[in-house]
Amino acid sequence: MQTMNNLQNAAKILSEGGYTCVICSDNDVQTSNQRGVAPLLKWLDETKNLSDYSAADKVVGKGAAYLYILLEIKELYAHVISRPAYDLLQEYGIPVSYTTMTELVRNRDNTGFCPIESAVINIDNPHDALNAIRKKLGNMKVCR
Repeated sequence: MQTMNNLQNAAKILSEGGYTCVICSDNDVQTSNQRGVAPLLKWLDETKNLSDYSAADKVVGKGAAYLYILLEIKELYAHVISRPAYDLLQEYGIPVSYTTMTELVRNRDNTGFCPIESAVINIDNPHDALNAIRKKLGNMKVCR
């Protein structure tokens, strides 16, 4: 019997558990139902070393890709990934598998592009992207 690797396990938990994202290492599985980049920011703020973790996520745009780079994950499965996110992760040497690739991630209302992806689309540095994401999220909370 072949055992599942961390990436396969994370992807299975993602699809079967109805989570938005999952990170998995040999001894630890963490799941989230939070939408958008919220779980990635939480893990980033916890300053936990995730270099041995594989991740599975429902939707990965360029903003999430930058956060996964900052989290230093080992590999990623995305149900849906944008072309800029895929290219960025490839550039940083993070292996990516996916089900569907899209040109850009759409917003939740499907009336335009994801505000987080739009905020980082022309950024080429992970730390600048993090700042832009936090600023965009702050502005979005003010607008609600």
